[in-house]
Amino acid sequence: MSEKPLKPFHLAQFLVHGPTYHSLAMWRHPKTDHTKFDWRKPELYQHIAQVCERGGFDMVFFADLNYISDTYTGDMGPSLRNAVQAPEHDPVPLLSYMAAATQKIGVAATFSVSHSHPYYVARLFGTLDHLTGGRAGWNVVTSINSNLDNNYGADRLPGDQRYDRAHEFIQACNALWNSWEEGAVVMDAKNAVFADPSKVHRVNFAGEFFKSRGPLNVVRSPQNGPAIIQAGTSPKGRDFAAKYSDAIFAIQPRAEDAGEYLRSIKERMREIGRDPNACKILFGIQPIIGRTEAEAKAKQQEHNDLVTVEGGKAILSAHMDFDLSQFPDDTILLERNEPELQRMRTRYRDKDGRPMTLAEVARRHGQSVSLAQIVGTPKSVADQMEEFMRVAGGDGFMLTSIYTPGAIEEFVDEVVPILRARGLVRRDYTGSTLRDHLTQFD
Repeated sequence: MSEKPLKPFHLAQFLVHGPTYHSLAMWRHPKTDHTKFDWRKPELYQHIAQVCERGGFDMVFFADLNYISDTYTGDMGPSLRNAVQAPEHDPVPLLSYMAAATQKIGVAATFSVSHSHPYYVARLFGTLDHLTGGRAGWNVVTSINSNLDNNYGADRLPGDQRYDRAHEFIQACNALWNSWEEGAVVMDAKNAVFADPSKVHRVNFAGEFFKSRGPLNVVRSPQNGPAIIQAGTSPKGRDFAAKYSDAIFAIQPRAEDAGEYLRSIKERMREIGRDPNACKILFGIQPIIGRTEAEAKAKQQEHNDLVTVEGGKAILSAHMDFDLSQFPDDTILLERNEPELQRMRTRYRDKDGRPMTLAEVARRHGQSVSLAQIVGTPKSVADQMEEFMRVAGGDGFMLTSIYTPGAIEEFVDEVVPILRARGLVRRDYTGSTLRDHLTQFD
């Protein structure tokens, strides 16, 4: 029996407005071009967007954190020494820069709902959707880190309440985006009517956490608000992602765990009466490409050796909001019962399923935030991506780099042509908005 053919992959590129992305080695890597491309300047990100558009990617995607973590050891030193997602500049202003330098590719950024009001965010992303011609995406996060709460002078909400608040936040944004009907702007100069008042409405939103009279003072945008992206891992997070997301970024290093995650999301969507195909699941991978298998493995080793155990424990502690300095390096994390450690349990095994020590988990987290490293020749990388998708299912991949911008260029120039020859990456965009891209292969 022949295998069922795969649908073309949706591809996205993971970015951070800073010197490191998922890899703490990036800023130290000899192939990161600090002279030609400065991470503080928009030209780097415009170039990356153009390269990814050439590769037929759905979008470029920015993570964002509004703090410098002192979770590990109670001091900022480990984070600052190792560039643990610090410094990190605001990515939202870059979206317009990147859209201006491209024609089709989507541009998405993370924005936390934890310390903002829905009116501001609805206005911000409605405006961005106009400026990008309907290519804007918003990665909705609830920000569980105490460092962030302290920066805003706010008390941390319990987990369930955090997600209740996030549900209400999205509902308020949707109400505001819908406050302008299609055709509300008539621009009838002869009769002195710019907008039809009967098609612009108060929302009078009143919930447990937020109130907003409305309407939004941004007219209905091309996508009527941005495409919604999420990365929920907890049960509450998965519920949230299944209800609202157009796409999910999932970190599951083992294809078997990725398949379980996919099935849990799709089942949740069915239970609430949503088409399971309405949300695309993109699994994170870190391609490492060489002319030969030996060269690729040497590149992997060179990169991985640049990540310190201290840096790995600092970023892992930050992401868990739990100080791992209290454990010895040989601790088997799967044997720990602390609630804060349970959210990332699928990342505590190596690719063969062996439970890893704290030091091993930390190093891997610092190398790729536990994304699977896909290592080999261009053909081998394409083969491994295809095999991962056959085992896990899903819709595509979120790619992260070991150096910039060269690793992104290598993937587009060397792997994408192979995937296109197999019918697994688009040759042309058939729509103009990010939601169009996400539904092109339905």
